[in-house]
Amino acid sequence: MTVRAAEEEADARARACLTVVAPPGDLWLGELLAEYGAARVWADLVAGGPAPSAPHEEGAPTGPDEASRLERRWARWSARAGRVDADALLSDSAEAGIRFVAPGDPEWPGRLESLDLPGGRRSHGLWVRGRGDLRHLCLRSAALVGARAATPYGEHVAAELAYGLAERSVVVVSGGAYGIDGAAHRAAQAAGNTVVVLACGLDVDYPRGHAGLFADVARRGVLVSERPVRSTPRAPDFLIRNRLIAALTPGTVVVEAGRRSGALNTAAHAAELNRALMAVPGPVTSALSVGCHVLLRDWQATCVTCAEDVIAQVVPLGEEGAGPPRLEAALDADTRRVLDAVPRKGAGTATIAACSEGTLEGTMRALGMLAAAGLVERCSTGWRTAR
Repeated sequence: MTVRAAEEEADARARACLTVVAPPGDLWLGELLAEYGAARVWADLVAGGPAPSAPHEEGAPTGPDEASRLERRWARWSARAGRVDADALLSDSAEAGIRFVAPGDPEWPGRLESLDLPGGRRSHGLWVRGRGDLRHLCLRSAALVGARAATPYGEHVAAELAYGLAERSVVVVSGGAYGIDGAAHRAAQAAGNTVVVLACGLDVDYPRGHAGLFADVARRGVLVSERPVRSTPRAPDFLIRNRLIAALTPGTVVVEAGRRSGALNTAAHAAELNRALMAVPGPVTSALSVGCHVLLRDWQATCVTCAEDVIAQVVPLGEEGAGPPRLEAALDADTRRVLDAVPRKGAGTATIAACSEGTLEGTMRALGMLAAAGLVERCSTGWRTAR
């Protein structure tokens, strides 16, 4: 293993452990990671030493009160870090079919690479469950969100939109909740693939009634979370989770939402990220259409009523009828050797690297590009040629 590969592995391991002790998207943790790196921050936490200083963004609170608050936060994290068994965390996750994806990994979604999420809340790492490739699935996607206590009208429209999008190779991303989310996931799964973004550990079925749906999604798509195994959801986690739904896709559709619906929080993130914001109109007599009408009237959201309307907003002109991008004809020699070394029945990254006579690091990069091109896919044994 090269020095750089060892450093990347240590960084990913530290980030995985940090998901146990710190809340997703913590602003101060993001500053520490940018300044010192995850391995150094984790080592300092485990050692129980003082918090390293980090530069504060302009306008951030300063002074003794703020310093004291950060010291208390560091002390809480440090106490939790001393109880984390990194080997057990990664082993338990692997046994549950869950992998950790860190920034820079081949599967890390491109839309998260070079942008700051709302409020600077960057994702520090993602837990992923399922046979799909997260980066590949998000290349051509749209988020469909809405009310949990949806009306039959809302669930019907969500299903029609999701099925139409999946038929046209657009992956539907949503939050796995009852109502609009569930209707969208089920319809998309019937015609294609879907991505479920959860606010809990991926071994925790929440809501419990969607356990069967989540298992079905894992067979072809993926489930994603910033929380580690055995983590149950807390109220703030859902709002923090919503920024990921908006960030992973080029556009968000609010199908049905009341005036105070959490779906409007996802819409706000989409607008802040300059993503396409869309809403479905509903009956003026329905309280669950008020949020959509506010988006259309005050937020300049685009009115959409069918899959074609959504595709016009999220798919680049000229690619409306295309599936996920395929680059087989333009592969360089090294990447071609990696592709030729991937068996139909699947093999691990190290085996593929040895067969292609390449480095582990170069093979990982090539597999990421091949997955994004739709030429290989993840499987239970590692990687295989796409079916």
